[in-house]
Amino acid sequence: MKRLLGACALLSLLAGCASTDTIDPHGYDQTGVASYYGARHHGKRTASGEPFNQNSLTAAHRQLPFGTRVKVTNLKNDESVVVRINDRGPHTRGRLIDVSREAAEQLGMLRSGTARVRVQALDD
Repeated sequence: MKRLLGACALLSLLAGCASTDTIDPHGYDQTGVASYYGARHHGKRTASGEPFNQNSLTAAHRQLPFGTRVKVTNLKNDESVVVRINDRGPHTRGRLIDVSREAAEQLGMLRSGTARVRVQALDD
């Protein structure tokens, strides 16, 4: 009986930790600040469970579902890149999206570390 109660308690705790606040990506179009993450996180597990690869075109977003493809456009230089959401974040207040180092390079934001961007979900 103790095992059953323990298992129920564990399942309740895990259910409470599960993130269910994802949003419908259809029509998503927001402007905000992007940052990037790279070498320090390379190889570590993302929230989706896959290892982070700083050389891939991926990103972290707080609410878009994993697997959502978004077009990120740097508003200063009009460079854009398509990335796939595979992580949660950014964990810094005032940021909209964290992109991989490769995506940041293509956006021309490596030197500055951040950029004002437009993020648009793509319908596949």
